[in-house]
Amino acid sequence: MLNVAIVATFVFSAPFSLYASEQERIVNENAKKAEIANIARKQAEEALAKLFKDSDEAHLKLNPFMEMARGGQRYADRFGDYLSDAYAEASRKNLVDSLKRLEGIDRKALSPKSRIAYDVFKYTQSMDLKIYHGKLLDIGFAMPVDQFNGLHVQYVDIASGNSIAQFRTVDDYINNLRRFDGFVKFMNDSILRMRTGIKRKQTLPKIVAKRVIEQLERIMDMPDSENPYLNPLNIFPRHFDEKTKAELSTQYHAVLHHKILPAYKRLHHFMKKEYLPHTRKVPGLVSMKNGGSDYYRHMVKHHTTTNLTPEEIHQIGLDEVKRIAKEMNAAKEQAGFKGSLKKFFKYLKTDPQFKFQTKQDLLNSYAKVRVKLKDTLPRLFAIKPKSPLEIRAVPSFMEQNQASAYYNSGTPDGSRPGVFYVNTYSLPERTSPGVETLYLHEAEPGHHFQISLAQENTELPNFMRFDGNTAFVEGWALYSETLGKELGLYTDPIQYFGHLDDQMLRAMRLVVDTGLHAKGWSRRKAIKYFLKNSSQSATDSRSEIERYIAFPGQALAYKIGQLTIRQLRNKAEKALGDRFDIRAFHKLVLEDGALPLTILEKKVDNWIEYRSNLKPPAESRP
Repeated sequence: MLNVAIVATFVFSAPFSLYASEQERIVNENAKKAEIANIARKQAEEALAKLFKDSDEAHLKLNPFMEMARGGQRYADRFGDYLSDAYAEASRKNLVDSLKRLEGIDRKALSPKSRIAYDVFKYTQSMDLKIYHGKLLDIGFAMPVDQFNGLHVQYVDIASGNSIAQFRTVDDYINNLRRFDGFVKFMNDSILRMRTGIKRKQTLPKIVAKRVIEQLERIMDMPDSENPYLNPLNIFPRHFDEKTKAELSTQYHAVLHHKILPAYKRLHHFMKKEYLPHTRKVPGLVSMKNGGSDYYRHMVKHHTTTNLTPEEIHQIGLDEVKRIAKEMNAAKEQAGFKGSLKKFFKYLKTDPQFKFQTKQDLLNSYAKVRVKLKDTLPRLFAIKPKSPLEIRAVPSFMEQNQASAYYNSGTPDGSRPGVFYVNTYSLPERTSPGVETLYLHEAEPGHHFQISLAQENTELPNFMRFDGNTAFVEGWALYSETLGKELGLYTDPIQYFGHLDDQMLRAMRLVVDTGLHAKGWSRRKAIKYFLKNSSQSATDSRSEIERYIAFPGQALAYKIGQLTIRQLRNKAEKALGDRFDIRAFHKLVLEDGALPLTILEKKVDNWIEYRSNLKPPAESRP
C-alpha cells in the first residue's frame, strides 16, 4: 500500500528546497552587487573629493586673496599676478585638467548629495573656462580697473587692516609690506594692458575712466594721517614693543612714498593724458565693436546662470516695472497720501521726518531692525549662522562711489565677523523708508545668512562653501526682502513702500543694464529712467547707473534669481499643500551653498516629488 505521507513529503519538500536555494542565491547575488556598488561609490566619492581639493588648492595659489578671505594665511605674503599671460594660462590649464578628471568619475555611482556637487563643479568650471579664450580674455585684460572692482581701490581696503588681511603679528605686518610689490606690479601691468586695449579698440567708457582718475587723485592727495595704507600703524597689537613699532612705521612710510604713491601717479598720468582720449563715449558694451556684444552676452549668462537673452531680460524688466508700479500706488494710498506717485517720491525724499540728523542715527536705524527680527526669524528658519554680524559705516575713502550698502563676509570660525556696511555719504539724501528692506537684503536673512551658513557647512567642498554665483547670492538676498511681512516688518506702509521701491530698483536694473549694453542707451537716458520710476535720489541714481556701466550684467542677477526662488517656492506650496514646510524649504535652498539656478530648480523638483510621498527618483533626497 502506497504511503501517501511519504509521497507528499517527497513532492513538496524538493520544490521547497529548490526555492530556498534559489532565494539564498538571489540574496547572495544582491549582496555582492551591493558590495560592488559600495566599492564603486567609495572610489567615486574619494576621486571627486580629491579633485575638488586639488582644483581648489590650485585656485588659491593663483588667487591668494581668496585664501585670506577664508581666514587662511598660507599665501598671505603674496599679491597675485592677475594680469600676466602666465596667470591666464595657469588658470585655463587648471580648469581644463579639472574637467577632464571629472569626466573620468562615474556620476551614477555617487551619492545624491555628491551628484549635486558634481553638477555644480562641472557648470562653474565650464563657465569660467569660457573667459580664458579669444576676445573674452582680451577684453577682460583690457579693462583691469573700474571704480567698483579695480584692485587700485579694493586693495586699499585690504591693506588698511579693516578687511580680510590680518594684523596680529609682526609677520602679518611684514607680509603686507611684501604684498605691496605685487600691487605695484599690478598697477604697472594695468597700464600695459590698457595700452593694448587702445590698439584693439577695447577700452573703458569715458565716464568710468573719469571716475577711476578721481579715485586715484583722492588717494594721491591724502595726507599721511588719513591714508588708509598707513592705518595698520594705528592698530598695533598691545604686545608689540616700541622698537618694533618704530621700525614698522619707518618701513610703511617709506613704502607708501617710494612705491605705492608713485604707482598711483603713473597710472593717473597714463589714464588722464594717454588713455582718456580713446575711451568710449557711448557707455554700453554694444559700442565696443571688437567683441563687446559677445562679452556682454557671456556676462549675462555668467551672472544669471540662465540661457535668457538680453532681449528677454529687458522685457521681463519692463513687465516687472509695470507690476510693481501698481503695488506702489496701492501702498501710497494706504499711507494716506493723496497726490501722484511722483509727488509721493518727492515727499519721501524731502520731508524732514524721513531724514537722519547724524550718521550714527542712520546706523542705529538698522540696529533697531535687527532687534525686531530676533524673535521672528525662527518662524521661517530652523537654523541661523554662528558667525557674528556687525553694522559699520562705509570707509570714507570709498563712500563717494559706493552703493548705499553692501555686505562683507566673515570667517567660518567667527574670528572675523560678517559686516553690513552702510553708506553714510551725502547724509541729507539718505532716507528712512528703505531701512527695513535693506537690512533684510544685506544682513538677516539675506547675505549674512546665506553666505555664513554655506561657509559653516564643513560637509560641503570648499568651492561650494566659499564661492558662488551672483544669481543665487543676490537672488536670495532680494527674495529675503519679500519675507518682511512674514517676519513682522512692513507694518508701516511707508516702510512697505520702501520695500517696493527697492523691488522697483531691481526691476529697473533689468531694463537699464540691457538698455545700456545691448540697446545703446546713454548714461543720461538711464538716469532719467531711474528718476522717473522710483524715489531714487540723483546721487544714488548716478552711482547705480555708473555701477551698471562699469560692471555689465551683474545687476541682472538680483531680479532673475529672486523670481526663480519665488517661483520654486510657489510651485512647492501648490504641489504640497498642507505638507509644505517653509522652514524645510529654506533649509533646502540654503544647505548646499550658492547653486546655479538650473541646478537649484532640479533639486527643488526632486524635493517636491519626495515630499509628495511618491516613489523617490534616483537622485531624490529629503
